[in-house]
Amino acid sequence: MSAPADSAYRRRKQPEQVRRALIDCAARIAAEDGLGRLTLEAVARAAGVTKGGLLHHFDSKQALIAALFADLLGKLGDEIAQSMETDSKADGRFTRAYVRACFADRLIGAQSLWAALSVAILSEPALRALWSDWLDEQLTAHRQTDADPALAVVRLAADGVWLADMLERDRALERYPQDLETRLLALAGG
Repeated sequence: MSAPADSAYRRRKQPEQVRRALIDCAARIAAEDGLGRLTLEAVARAAGVTKGGLLHHFDSKQALIAALFADLLGKLGDEIAQSMETDSKADGRFTRAYVRACFADRLIGAQSLWAALSVAILSEPALRALWSDWLDEQLTAHRQTDADPALAVVRLAADGVWLADMLERDRALERYPQDLETRLLALAGG
């Protein structure tokens, strides 16, 4: 179904809304169907734009996935910042928020957008670079409170649980129960 001409006219005047709709539709498709089934055609159709309109914003599937990943990192950063605001103890505050974020959507499993992007993160150098840059920024920003090597161990343990969740989907909760979050938070001074 094509969009009415007047909505196409409005889109040209609101490129950020179109871009946002494309990223949101790509996220929904990736979470529901997996990244392998994410196509430019499916995203364009779901967003109500032409494939050419999508290509105006993202020149390739890789560019769309990178934008989706960058958006996800922004949301992760926001989630961590919110968690940090409610944590009254300064030392280890970022690490505790990071652990909470790593455990936040474990129970939804394969429907997690992180689950959909996990294989791409491991195999795509551009996505690994986005992740590495984001993490470097966070660690630099929180160097005063979270530079202790023991806190790095806690963050790496949380990363390990996250990776196990991605690789062992059905068995990870059994092998690495949700109460590990409480244990890691305690190790981080929480």
